[in-house]
Amino acid sequence: MTNGLCGIDEAGRGTIAGPMVVAGVILEKEISGLTDSKKLSKTKREELFGIITQNSKYHICIIDNNKIDEKGISFCIKESLREIMSNLKADRFLFDGNTSYKIPNLECRIKADLTVSEVSAASILAKVTKDRILLELGEKYKDFDFFSHQGYGTKKHIEEIRKFGLTPIHRKSYKIKSLNI
Repeated sequence: MTNGLCGIDEAGRGTIAGPMVVAGVILEKEISGLTDSKKLSKTKREELFGIITQNSKYHICIIDNNKIDEKGISFCIKESLREIMSNLKADRFLFDGNTSYKIPNLECRIKADLTVSEVSAASILAKVTKDRILLELGEKYKDFDFFSHQGYGTKKHIEEIRKFGLTPIHRKSYKIKSLNI
């Protein structure tokens, strides 16, 4: 037996530190308040994370910075999409974005995380998972305020790198122009 729609989204594609997380979700019941994870407060995302995981079938892929450096971001996304599609059985798969990576039976739509509940749910699972991992890593790398910048290349994060250097969780393949690396 298959289910209607599996929504898929990622978090952390553009960070310069930490993992990228890709999630796929098939909702088993309607959940109110779903939207793009970036539009929700941290508290609301955490609340919805629990509701989603209790009321859906889902699969989460966590890709660390070393694999991203070794294989490239597109390869890692494509591999994650295939993993989700092989682990979740659905009639349709919809990925938030503008490319299907030439994967058969995968649809894509820009801003699907704003308008399609299953993709919104995937967005929330991916973001909360990524943020939780970065908070744990922040305990290990206390010179970096991962709580505030969450691994993105903010001015504060760039200053931390300038002062303390790259950590083992930074993406070495990403070029940071302001640091000439």
